[in-house]
Amino acid sequence: MFIPQDFVPEGTCDLSENQIHYLRNVLRLSPNTPLRVFNGKDGEWRATLSEINKKRGSVILDASLKEQTSSPDIWAVFAPIKKTRMDFITEKATELGAAKLIPVMTDHCVNPRINTARMEAQVIEAAEQCERLDVPEVSDLIPLSKLLETWPKNRILIACAESGKALPLAAAVKQAGEVPLAILTGPEGGFSDSELTLLAAQDFTIMADLGTRILRAETALLAALAGVQFTRP
Repeated sequence: MFIPQDFVPEGTCDLSENQIHYLRNVLRLSPNTPLRVFNGKDGEWRATLSEINKKRGSVILDASLKEQTSSPDIWAVFAPIKKTRMDFITEKATELGAAKLIPVMTDHCVNPRINTARMEAQVIEAAEQCERLDVPEVSDLIPLSKLLETWPKNRILIACAESGKALPLAAAVKQAGEVPLAILTGPEGGFSDSELTLLAAQDFTIMADLGTRILRAETALLAALAGVQFTRP
């Protein structure tokens, strides 16, 4: 269970309203139940549920179980898609170890709004489910042009394009070297010609090809995330 508080031996951590509801009404746990908790920086700890009622819940930290491990420093940058499939992207990108999720507005984007709070709740749930010990950062929706203007110059952006001159993904990762990476995928209708031109003109961008098949937006992002980690573990 993710608890965003500092961990110290025998320390007490308060639970959120949602956690209280889940532990009390869904799992029907009672005081003295052992739990495993993490906060994204102090590793995994064994804890004991010390209090659980309608209004309050807390755990007592017993001992450290695992040292902190970090996921690969890969950002997932993607155009938002329809709600159910957006949920799928958020969950699976977290399971695949993305360190940061950045939704970007593109010319052919079909979902102009993002529920950031919903995404933040989903990445926590997905991190708990897959037992990673950190939670990816979720950014607010940003136009592609503005993202490129403010992009950190020490991070390579691998832009997955369906057309134009591009390297195979493995070759793109190799060309990037050992610097931090980000993966960019487009909306259901793909990037516009002007966006492809803009992306290709950036000195921190490498255009990549995911193969001969036209992939759905969510498939493209997850295939690219898996491919990058396979190529550069």
